[in-house]
Amino acid sequence: MRWWQDRSALRRYVIDLVAGEFAVLRPGLPLPAANSWADDLVLDGDGLGADSLELLSLASALNETLYLHRAGAEDYLLVRRTLGGWLDVVTWCLERFDAEIGFRTSGTSGTPKLCVHAVDRLNEETDFLASLIGPRRRVVRVVPSHHIYGFLFTVMLPGKLGAEVLDTRHKLRLSPQPGDLIVGYPEFWAMQLRHRQPWPDDVIGVVSTGPCPPEVAAGLRASGLARFIEVYGSSETGGIGWRDGGNPDYQLFPHFDCLDGTILHRKSGIPAALQDRLAWHGPRHFSVEGRLDGVIQVGGVNVSPSHVQAVLESHPDVSKAVIRPMPVGDGLRLKAFIVPAETGKSESELRQAIETWIADRLSAPERPRNLTFGASLPVGAYGKAADWQVADAGAGRP
Repeated sequence: MRWWQDRSALRRYVIDLVAGEFAVLRPGLPLPAANSWADDLVLDGDGLGADSLELLSLASALNETLYLHRAGAEDYLLVRRTLGGWLDVVTWCLERFDAEIGFRTSGTSGTPKLCVHAVDRLNEETDFLASLIGPRRRVVRVVPSHHIYGFLFTVMLPGKLGAEVLDTRHKLRLSPQPGDLIVGYPEFWAMQLRHRQPWPDDVIGVVSTGPCPPEVAAGLRASGLARFIEVYGSSETGGIGWRDGGNPDYQLFPHFDCLDGTILHRKSGIPAALQDRLAWHGPRHFSVEGRLDGVIQVGGVNVSPSHVQAVLESHPDVSKAVIRPMPVGDGLRLKAFIVPAETGKSESELRQAIETWIADRLSAPERPRNLTFGASLPVGAYGKAADWQVADAGAGRP
């Protein structure tokens, strides 16, 4: 069975893509929970409320990622303006062409690029994942399905495992059952460890989207998870390697062959360019030493600090700004140091104006959680850029 022939899998994908696109078009717009979207939900008008330009953007995003134009019926998305209508159009198109699928790089920083994958190669990867994980009763997800990690683990993999899919993104605590595979991201797993979540027998956790702190992985294994699998990969490459059992190194997926500089060679298909610096410990084991492009992970989303800085510095009351990550609670958020322009405004007036500015222009993961103001950017003893202390990590929260 092809992935889209499972109507429930196709529904998950389309709903998450539409909701994700709306998050870009209207940051902060509240949308109904994914499990409440019925086939008769109208995407414009009194339904989701997309205007004509937004509806065009939503349809274009779906066409772009699923290559509906290869079947020549993508314009029907603008005619059949209900969720069920879109699912029917997509199904008709995929019956005629489903060899490729695209994933935008996660996050809204800068210009997300489309990463194209042959569906046969994704099937190759999920075949291996199915053998690695083994039979599961349920796949419990807290990640969206229109990015590559969620697509592989919550759209393609469940069919190979014979598992139902449960969306728990709206819940603070899980109710795990024996035989579950829980698909999460680093901050989610840190929160579960903090809540001292009890684990029944035979529950497997998986994490990706960013590095999971070693103490979190070790704590989850000690707390009773049967296995905790860490997957390394990217939107550009798909999964590259995995580790579990506390192993410090990742093991290369079997469908990759060798490394040549920063190019990973696939046994079938085109090479894949790496997004990180890898240190190799033998021909098939490696560790990850950091991004090549400066992007960081916030809540499982790629965020570009340089983009956030540019948005801040585009405010008329801001002369200069610098962005840095800071640990907060169970994860990572951004902080900003701002040098105000000479406007005569008080700090409270500046803070309110800038918080409104970034709330309208940045997604939740991108928004600095702490704003610090000063006459000049912080530097060290030798004039180099330096970090700064925040007085209260909750102060100035947008």
